[in-house]
Amino acid sequence: MRLLLFALLLLGSAMPAAAGFRTPESLVRNVYAYYGQGSPELSAGLPRTSEAAAQFFDPSLAKDWTAPRREPYDFLVQSPRWKLGPVAIAILRKQFDKTYVAASFDNQGRRVTMNFIVVKGPDGWVILDVETPHDSLRLFLEQFRK
Repeated sequence: MRLLLFALLLLGSAMPAAAGFRTPESLVRNVYAYYGQGSPELSAGLPRTSEAAAQFFDPSLAKDWTAPRREPYDFLVQSPRWKLGPVAIAILRKQFDKTYVAASFDNQGRRVTMNFIVVKGPDGWVILDVETPHDSLRLFLEQFRK
């Protein structure tokens, strides 16, 4: 029995991460789980790996997420450093195949609001773009590409 459990664990860890999440809210909640305080893997921001990109982003944005670049700050928290307060998540609207999700939080005394544009892919919800009042993630990543 132990051998079977061990084999299943090994098999599960060898499989690639599935793309997408079950709900738009869980997608955004999982993005900000990487901006906590504590364990190193959950406090360094959303990883720039191809696995994380495939799980969180639409394929067109996933490629840009992993591309080499020099950016002055982390777009998803609008700062090079973070200490986030509670993240409030609300669906703003559903329009055709897109759902618009607002995420609001306090980052070191500064109020930040992000609007996630998410779509349901074959394996679940993924990010198509993220907007602020002045920019979008797609334009930001393109601007600071090496």
